[in-house]
Amino acid sequence: MDLFDAATTTVDGLPTAAPNAPLAVRMRPASIAEVAGQGHLLVSGSPLRRLVEPADDASRRATPTSVVLWGPPGTGKTTLAYLIAATSKRRFVELSAVTAGVKDLRAVIDDARRRLATRGGETVLFIDEVHRFTKAQQDALLPAVENRWVTLVAATTENPSFSVISPLLSRSLLLTLRPLESADVRVLVHRAITDERGLAGAITLDDAAEEHLLRLAGGDARKALTILEAAAGAALSDGAGPAGGAGLSDGGAGTGQAVAGDAVVVDLQTMERAIDVAAVRYDRDGDQHYDVISAFIKSMRGSDVDAALHYLARMITAGEDPRFIARRIVIAASEDVGMADPSALQTAVAAMQAVALIGMPEGRIILAEAVVHVATAPKSNASYNGINAAIADVRAGKIGSVPAHLRDAHYAGAEKIGHGKGYVYSHDEPHGVAAQQYLPDVLEGTRYYTPSDRGYERQVTDRLAAIRAILNR
Repeated sequence: MDLFDAATTTVDGLPTAAPNAPLAVRMRPASIAEVAGQGHLLVSGSPLRRLVEPADDASRRATPTSVVLWGPPGTGKTTLAYLIAATSKRRFVELSAVTAGVKDLRAVIDDARRRLATRGGETVLFIDEVHRFTKAQQDALLPAVENRWVTLVAATTENPSFSVISPLLSRSLLLTLRPLESADVRVLVHRAITDERGLAGAITLDDAAEEHLLRLAGGDARKALTILEAAAGAALSDGAGPAGGAGLSDGGAGTGQAVAGDAVVVDLQTMERAIDVAAVRYDRDGDQHYDVISAFIKSMRGSDVDAALHYLARMITAGEDPRFIARRIVIAASEDVGMADPSALQTAVAAMQAVALIGMPEGRIILAEAVVHVATAPKSNASYNGINAAIADVRAGKIGSVPAHLRDAHYAGAEKIGHGKGYVYSHDEPHGVAAQQYLPDVLEGTRYYTPSDRGYERQVTDRLAAIRAILNR
């Protein structure tokens, strides 16, 4: 999509969104100063800064011609691509890897070559979700990057090391965008409320509504502005026009908003109604956060699957990061289930990876499956206790020397000093267990792991007793 289309107008020669465009589009930063949360990429003299603001021909020659922007959704990848084009007066063309094919790529590249040859005009080619391109589609970009026919800006939410072909990655500057902090999103929300491009002061948010919006946004600026737009629309349609508008009755419209001067105050009730999500009293930075996650973990440990699902639902509804929830489930699978059911850890890790790939809201189903498995599995903390006891001994200085027969004997001269002498290869022994000393002398006979009699560990108990009987001969 060409930036200069019917949906845009120009101000001082730069394209700007039409008045009826979504709030997130209208509030797209028009300068580097408005970019939030990515200061590490925009320091003076940085490659991205030079790309956005090339000073002269020498600087332009030293500027990268291909950039891969890697980061979570709503962190500013499209914004940076837009700024690269707009502030340097380059033509901007956007393709989505979801819908574009090799034919579309070649058409854009051919047009860019003609423009460069006839008018000297440069083209910024922005490809969103480049990880969705096949190898052949990514290969088609190489000549354009190599010959500087376009300035390629590719955006991805996936690890480029796995999703972008090596030849393209080696010709590109990889820039990692950081997740936005709540403070960053708050700045963007306040700007959207007051700026003429946005809501122009038509509404204000009370504290509860603002905090709820920030929780639901989860560091995604686009999501935050979309929620804000929905809430503002709901409040204004209840009897309030834009700032100073007619038709606003005294005391508001009976849905919890009040009038502050000419602005409508959006409260928590209006925010909930607009986005159809119930607000749960849950503060990700305060006591409620720790209380709920503590209850969640203890419910899984206590095998109360219904309570565990309840606390999972509270966290999901309150906008908790699903990756944080998934990590806690993985920890519980190791700490509280352990070898009583080793498959619980496999389920938890698979759930963590699946949630990262799929996201929400479908991720709630995956999280629930993992919670049910961990909560209903037999429990054992024997592995947890074992490693803690071993670490405690090491920290207390109970280390000792590695037995000579276990030391590395592969380098020249090792055998002369007795390394590896007398080592018995376990696979040559009956039952695959070699009767020899493995612990240092100072720890010989120490027991760190004591399996429980629950689940799979019942089998481990019997096998371990037989193993230790052989080792202690």
